[in-house]
Amino acid sequence: MSTEFPMNSHRFEPYKTFRFRVMWDGKYVAGVSKVSAIKQTVETITHRQGGDPNIQHIGPGLVSAEAITLERGITWDNEFEAWARKVFEPGELGILSLKGFRKPMTIELNNLAGEVVRAYNIHNCWVSEYEMLPELDANSAGYAIERLVIQNEGASRQAIPEKAET
Repeated sequence: MSTEFPMNSHRFEPYKTFRFRVMWDGKYVAGVSKVSAIKQTVETITHRQGGDPNIQHIGPGLVSAEAITLERGITWDNEFEAWARKVFEPGELGILSLKGFRKPMTIELNNLAGEVVRAYNIHNCWVSEYEMLPELDANSAGYAIERLVIQNEGASRQAIPEKAET
């Protein structure tokens, strides 16, 4: 009989979704409270052969990565805005410089002890949408949330061995 957790056979439930960290430029980004799913899809291509019109053949086509959305409460940390400005604002002489607008990003999933159990490198990321201030409502008791929508060219999983839990 195989177990879902070879080293921690006492564990039956999967990891929780509320323990995670996001990293870019070699440092953790402060205050991220929500990350959308990391998702890749393969487009399907269908064709039929002329001599056999009743059978439709389906094969793989283009691979695409879905945009990733990050959300966090507004703080004094300006990492979201600084990255978004690389695409949204023209530089010297009014010319848009795209130098450094793409960067790698890492999303880590942690166990309850704060140890990394899964990590994904997200490739060639860039900001396509930045919500710097949400709708303001004096009758609301919610937090002010800023949001980034990040385009990417796919993800790869880091090899992280399972650690013994106590």
